[in-house]
Amino acid sequence: MSTSTPRSVVLERLAYTLTAPVLAVAPNLYPDSPVNTVVQLAGAAGIGGWALAARPETTGAGRKILRWSPLVLAAAIDTAAGHTTGFGPYGLDGLLAAAWAATGWMVMPFSRHTRRSHRPALAAAPAPQPAPVETVVEEPVLPDDGADLLTRSARLMWERAGNPARTHIVTATPHPGAQHDLTLLLRASEPGRPITGLTEAAAAAAFGIPETDVTCAPVARQHGRQGGPGWLEVHLTPDANARRRKTPTPQERWTDKVGGPKGGAPGSELVHHTRDQERGVTFYRAKMADPTESPRIDLAKVCRGLGLPEDDSCVFVLIDGTEFLISAFDQPPLSQIFAATRELLTPDAKGMYVCGYTITGQPVKNMVYQHDKNAAAHGLILGVSRSGKTQFFAINMAAQSLDGQVVWLSTVRKDEKTSVLGKYIDRQGSNALWMARSLRAAKALCEIRADMPWPHDGQPHDYKPGDPRCPYRQLNVYGDEFMTAAQDPLYGEFIQTDGDDLTVTGLKYGIGFNPAGQSPFAHNGFSTEMKDNLRQNSRPTIFNMGSPSATRKAAEGTMENAYDVPTIPARYSRTEGSAIERAMRGEADPENGVSTGGVAVIVLDNGRAVLMRSLYADFDTDLSELFPDEVNRLTDHEIAELEKRGLWFDWNEPVRPGEFWPEPDEDEDGEGRSRRRSGGSGKGGGRGSKGSGRSEQIASPRQALEAIRSLTDA
Repeated sequence: MSTSTPRSVVLERLAYTLTAPVLAVAPNLYPDSPVNTVVQLAGAAGIGGWALAARPETTGAGRKILRWSPLVLAAAIDTAAGHTTGFGPYGLDGLLAAAWAATGWMVMPFSRHTRRSHRPALAAAPAPQPAPVETVVEEPVLPDDGADLLTRSARLMWERAGNPARTHIVTATPHPGAQHDLTLLLRASEPGRPITGLTEAAAAAAFGIPETDVTCAPVARQHGRQGGPGWLEVHLTPDANARRRKTPTPQERWTDKVGGPKGGAPGSELVHHTRDQERGVTFYRAKMADPTESPRIDLAKVCRGLGLPEDDSCVFVLIDGTEFLISAFDQPPLSQIFAATRELLTPDAKGMYVCGYTITGQPVKNMVYQHDKNAAAHGLILGVSRSGKTQFFAINMAAQSLDGQVVWLSTVRKDEKTSVLGKYIDRQGSNALWMARSLRAAKALCEIRADMPWPHDGQPHDYKPGDPRCPYRQLNVYGDEFMTAAQDPLYGEFIQTDGDDLTVTGLKYGIGFNPAGQSPFAHNGFSTEMKDNLRQNSRPTIFNMGSPSATRKAAEGTMENAYDVPTIPARYSRTEGSAIERAMRGEADPENGVSTGGVAVIVLDNGRAVLMRSLYADFDTDLSELFPDEVNRLTDHEIAELEKRGLWFDWNEPVRPGEFWPEPDEDEDGEGRSRRRSGGSGKGGGRGSKGSGRSEQIASPRQALEAIRSLTDA
């Protein structure tokens, strides 16, 4: 049984037979003949075909090189024959031409390529029998759409991978400036079918790149092209991802390290990144991608993601709705001192003055009265010892005095700073008895001012700050270490009771109460009513409470979210070197801390907490530069009314008989007299209790607790 010889094979063999003598004779007999030129051009074309076939993305390179080899070898033989003498030694030119023809007879590149899919019928083959009918699902024949070389190459690689998810590459678009990055536009092979099951791993395997360098994205409908689930974009970015891993931009670093699900601010995206070289600070402004979500920020993780030192003295966060600002300073911004001046402390028309500066250099304002509520202002000042409370007293009192207001200051114990302040204000004392007397007098002033006629119509009115017709000045009563004073065994109950009344009723009569202490809780003298009134009618100022958790707890209820309270460290110190390396070398940690005294969290009207450093009043110098030339006093009418009630005298005097408790009966022995003076059974008399029995004196839960304690002590 023999096979028939295709016509292409016969013609190709004939061409080799006729061309071989020409290759041997033409260069020797006719060196300048056009035949030689044609052969050389054909060889150059063959070399060009080799170059195209040798590209990395080309498939079937070996077969294509073999296809072009006869032209290249013919040009080589023609060139060799032209450089030999005659027909060469031993007729070499003729031997080479004959070898070339014999090789063509056996190899036949062109005809073999043509016959890849050609199976000629057998000459003596029997008639084929009809095969059984089978249902064959044929892949749709895709028309030649004139795609460019890159698209065709991509299609070959995609087809070699088996057309993942039964998809077809419509176009392949290269990315500018990248050698291997491109975007594939895919559509389902069957019209009307959605693309399902295509994974990044399948696309990556088709092109031999890592799965992390592949991203799939939906296709929006455009003019002249469909969209929807039957279309898909696949981004192949091996070059961009390699550069992103080595030298990411701030936007890319934020997306990869901060805004991801495991980052320090999940769900956020960077809006702007800027550097202020003059101030030595870098700002990262970001927002939540979903405007319905609130920022959840882990500042330590944000610092690690951005490659910043985890330093609570140099890196701060400011949250405003769905946006937030990360400020990274080269040096602790709140370690500098902002000196207080009269210009900064002078209140404006709305009663606002500058009390400090934030980390960004913005001035922070406090109020000496509530312009919008047409009332006086309370004050809530908290902080541990040496945190800067008394310094804040000084600038607050100076601002109130510059506005023409009267100031009283009471402390539990005498110290240098409060004694200095006493020179510039109306009254100052340093014991629990003095504080109790000042609160009792201020409470009586509410009754006195309620009956004071105004000169323009002769009728009494509520206090109106800034109204020149008001017959009295605003009074500000300060109670330093109020927690300790409220727990005083003799006068603590009077201090707490009168303090509660003053915070509730004092504002409409121009009296503001400013307690300060280390704890704002009920068991330490701050009742719920007092805290609620202080918070709503002041800008609470919280200095270092000993720890961030204590600061947050102290701010509880004054903010929309107490966990947004900025951190106040014990000291501002830069992290130097590696703690691990110092431990391995046995070296001590550097002691370069700067005190955070004067740094406070102030809660503004919208419930937002701002970290600031308050202005500094130097007690070693003359404070007269901050205060007015004359001390503001009560009016003669107010002093006369207080004298009528026996409340205006030197409050440093020992307690007067019957001042807080009724005097014992004459038939009582010395032991009973001593009990009444120590605040035992007669303690309720100071609040107007008339009865002598214990059941008549107990009128509040606090009195009940005192009675239980007295029974326990007995």
